[in-house]
Amino acid sequence: MSKAKWICAVPLAACLAACAATPETGQGAKENTGTAIGAVTGALIGSQFGGNLASHLAAGVAGAAIGGLIGNRIGASMDEEDKKRAYAAQMQALESGQSGAAVTWKNPDSGRYGTIVPGPAYQQAGNTCRQYTHTIYIDGKPQTARGAACRNPDGTWTPIS
Repeated sequence: MSKAKWICAVPLAACLAACAATPETGQGAKENTGTAIGAVTGALIGSQFGGNLASHLAAGVAGAAIGGLIGNRIGASMDEEDKKRAYAAQMQALESGQSGAAVTWKNPDSGRYGTIVPGPAYQQAGNTCRQYTHTIYIDGKPQTARGAACRNPDGTWTPIS
């Protein structure tokens, strides 16, 4: 991974992790560690997508946010292949998934699997955006994260709050 990617990925992951613990949510050290690890891993995986530096960085940002969501609660239970498959399915769901129709992923080696259900596309500040629900099953128990992302002009997706 190039120095430029590390310069962008590491601070972003740290910021996401720092924002994770609040008295209102009751999150503690385990969730923060999971968020940080998930965000860094997501940034690293995401930065591998795209053709030029800008698209690599945008994919890294999206990967960090997705990884942070996944890592917060269940990232410690997922291996790198699980995370890679989850990320790829989420990008597919956002890009071309039908609203309300699940896009699935499965890692046959670990037995973990999940579904991403994208919502309808809508316009925000000139960009196409979608909400989504990502449910990951570990040992048959579902864990769900919800979010929204907007499509950038270069085709990458950026999570929004």
